[in-house]
Amino acid sequence: MLIDSHCHLNYAGLAERQPEILANARGAGVTTMLNISTREREWAAVVATAEREPDVWASVGIHPHEADDHPDVDTARLVSAADHRRVVAIGETGLDYHYDHSDRDRQRASFRAHIAAARETGLPLIVHTREAEEDTADILADEMGKGAYSGVIHCFTSSAGFAQRALDLGLFISISGIVTFRNARDLQATAASLPADRLLIETDAPFLAPVPHRGKPCEPAFVADTARALAALRGETFEDLARSTAANFLRLFGKVQVDGAPAR
Repeated sequence: MLIDSHCHLNYAGLAERQPEILANARGAGVTTMLNISTREREWAAVVATAEREPDVWASVGIHPHEADDHPDVDTARLVSAADHRRVVAIGETGLDYHYDHSDRDRQRASFRAHIAAARETGLPLIVHTREAEEDTADILADEMGKGAYSGVIHCFTSSAGFAQRALDLGLFISISGIVTFRNARDLQATAASLPADRLLIETDAPFLAPVPHRGKPCEPAFVADTARALAALRGETFEDLARSTAANFLRLFGKVQVDGAPAR
């Protein structure tokens, strides 16, 4: 069982050939995909894909790049949008100081609103962070002090120190195809040492295609290549890593159902 814990099936490059993309994933052994939203105008389409495809689930959220354009998406609106049987997560949300496409104060306010929604709904939080480790970790810790919530640092590329802070808060860490890149030595070292019971895998499709697919639009089928590379780094078999990361996903995203039965 392979699970792609983070993909964008409604983004250009995948949306226009969604049936082919889904068939490729299923042919590669991918049994579950989490389709992530980044803007409010995407929510309906992302949820509709999950309604149509039994192995696809949905999130609702506002990417930090989009925070300036969504000042009215507060905790209440997120909670309302999450009240759907196919919505299993809040996000992606977080902080991105690399591009600063949105004001940093607005990003931080949006991030906190998402965390509050995760706490209120009981759904896990999907966290994006880039060049914002300290603020991300501080907000996650501060909000955890207000009440527990669960979540995952998606497409992890941060330091080992940040990884430990996230793990100490009870969060999961998801590894993307970046781990297969030749220049990703620090990430490879961190990924090799992450606890097996907190590890997820993802594609972030259509971005970040792993080796040997560099230069192509990424798709959920390629999570198998990331799993093979990560298993080799960790000294595990592909089968064991696929099995453990799938089990972790189903434990974190407890609203997901497999073969009609709740994961928990």
